[in-house]
Amino acid sequence: MDCFRQSLTENSYTRQEEMNFARCDRHQRARVSTLLSLAAAMAGYDYDARGLTHDVLWDRGEVFLLSRIALKIQNCPRVRDVLDVTTWEDGTKGAHMQRVYELRDQAGALRCAIRSDWVLVDPRTRRILWPESFTAKAITTCPVDIDCPPTRKVLLPRTGLEELGTRPVYWSDLDGNGHLYSGNYGDIVWDFLPADLRERTPSAFYINYSREATLDQELRLLGIRDGEDAYLMEGVGPGGTCFTCRCEFSE
Repeated sequence: MDCFRQSLTENSYTRQEEMNFARCDRHQRARVSTLLSLAAAMAGYDYDARGLTHDVLWDRGEVFLLSRIALKIQNCPRVRDVLDVTTWEDGTKGAHMQRVYELRDQAGALRCAIRSDWVLVDPRTRRILWPESFTAKAITTCPVDIDCPPTRKVLLPRTGLEELGTRPVYWSDLDGNGHLYSGNYGDIVWDFLPADLRERTPSAFYINYSREATLDQELRLLGIRDGEDAYLMEGVGPGGTCFTCRCEFSE
């Protein structure tokens, strides 16, 4: 059996990942939650390999929280696919630190590309820090042309929304920062999508993480169709909107 590989360069990190049953939906396609989770995990693996673990960053008073993600799914990964997942930092924009990703199969074909925006936060005060205050390392830029649209602000109209139901935040939803894990939003969204759209293959997904959702809070889910091939959803918690997203579908 071959061992899965990982590699580190000056400005990139690559790790092989297999799509097993737990990472895929009933049609054996990689779930959007899996792709979101990979984006979060790969950022951590990259910094871990450079000696900047979560504990090290926490002690420095500098941790990263996801703000926005854009996914473009060129060819949705499926069960048993082995992917080379590569991530690069990609500079800064305003208060955001940017990171990009490619997922390629063993033939070298691009299966998915991702762009993400992160904010730097003091973990104790939750105060947002500007990128120039990050002193752990110099932020690099990606030398590769990433085939993914930029992240975007997702806004829902104020009229015509469907009431989709409510979803409590459970203990198993939480991550080490004490809030609902960024990848889990993908499963929440798919659980509340109209049934006909859940059966279709996603081609793009955009999400804005606006406010933390914590244990025992309840999210009120609202949504609306945008034509035949897209759906917008919003999750509102006790303090306001926690996330907004846009799902796009092909077949």
